[in-house]
Amino acid sequence: MTSSNQLTGKLSDFFKAVQYALQGKETDYTQGSIRKSVVLLAIPMMLEMVLESVFALVDLYFVGHLPNSSAAIQTVGLTESVLTILYSLAVGMSMAATAVVARRIGEKDRAAASKAGMQAVLIAVGFTLLLTIAGISFATDILLIMGASAEVAAEGTPFVRIMMGSSIFIVLLFLINGIFRGAGDAAIAMKSLWIANIINIILCPVLINGIGPIPAFGLTGAAIATTIGRGLGVFYQLYHLFSGKSALKVKFSDFQPDFQQIAALVKIATPGVFQFVVASCSWIFLAQLVATTGGDDGSAGYQTALRLMMFFMLPAWGLSNAAATLVGQNLGAKQLDRAERSVIITAKYNMIFMGTVSLLLFFNADLFASFFTNNVQVQQIAVLALHVMSVGFIVYGIGMVLINSFNGAGDTWTPTWINLGGFWFFQIPLAYLLAKQFELGPLGVFLSIPIAETAITLTGILLFRKGKWKRTQV
Repeated sequence: MTSSNQLTGKLSDFFKAVQYALQGKETDYTQGSIRKSVVLLAIPMMLEMVLESVFALVDLYFVGHLPNSSAAIQTVGLTESVLTILYSLAVGMSMAATAVVARRIGEKDRAAASKAGMQAVLIAVGFTLLLTIAGISFATDILLIMGASAEVAAEGTPFVRIMMGSSIFIVLLFLINGIFRGAGDAAIAMKSLWIANIINIILCPVLINGIGPIPAFGLTGAAIATTIGRGLGVFYQLYHLFSGKSALKVKFSDFQPDFQQIAALVKIATPGVFQFVVASCSWIFLAQLVATTGGDDGSAGYQTALRLMMFFMLPAWGLSNAAATLVGQNLGAKQLDRAERSVIITAKYNMIFMGTVSLLLFFNADLFASFFTNNVQVQQIAVLALHVMSVGFIVYGIGMVLINSFNGAGDTWTPTWINLGGFWFFQIPLAYLLAKQFELGPLGVFLSIPIAETAITLTGILLFRKGKWKRTQV
């Protein structure tokens, strides 16, 4: 009976923590139970990442049922692969903002935290405008370079132009959410994506298929719906930044350029951006390699599997973001041991989550694939990819936490070098060797992913134990 009461008590405490986390109440993460701190941060962060991945899945589902579904799926997938370069800018700046804002919050200097966040916004907007112009101008060329046929490239060009044209919303959605996470306001970040996704889910079928006086835009409708949804999510973020209802009290004077602060942020963000550019370019190369060795159906199958994998991987990334916030705030509070314990506890939770996901995807790969496309050839490739990639999920989970821990400490160079070696000097050559030289085609590409991720995680464990990240100054 005692054991039953204890279990009931623990479940009650857990659900109370979940409710508290979703309410987004202000919390000091530099004291109290670390496990509770991880839960309070992780739940909204995981939901935030689930919602971010829903964008691609909603688009994939609706375009996957268009008459020329293979071409549509390929266009969405290849565009998302290219957009990962843009995400790299957003995530790199987001990591810098999270690290600096979390450190200032840990030092109890909220005014400095607000100013640092807004200086990061200034930097990101400037770079994004340049990438937007390039993306709109070379939309067709982008698809052709990625391995799409001339027919697919012609059909997908409007989709790419709209997605690249709205890239400012993508970057701000990532960046401002990173600022909120650094301040411990993970619930606001989650709610902004709730709004963005609800709008996208409502508009996608309407704009793709048409209804009443609204014409059917087909594939292009998916891009329009996603852009409107993300745009409204950004407006929600800006409202909370200026309303004074969050931990940050932003003033218009915070947007006045402070070149010393900008230089400090760029110093942290540059390796962070490069870190994700390295990973993104690797994924782009793999997508191109699958397209050239597996054809349009092979490419569509891989993109379907990748979107499904990312749907489950992004919540794990959200959980690992909890480690980044806890590391940043506790290093700011000079609690080095607490920062390290936070990483270890978060890693254990992520292992459990990713182990569950691995079993779910491995044994239900055909069910998931058939839900998103009726094309049998595309389904077969997607199932093969899911079976191979899901084997390494537990290892991925540990690696994510370690990478985010380094970034949360402001030590963005360490994961940059890890990614450079793991992706460019190991994964890419391995994928090419298996796919081309050993003539395994797409299977060779799929095999290279868990092998490389395992090597990256083992390197991360070694460097984490050395402890250099604890001495990083931001």
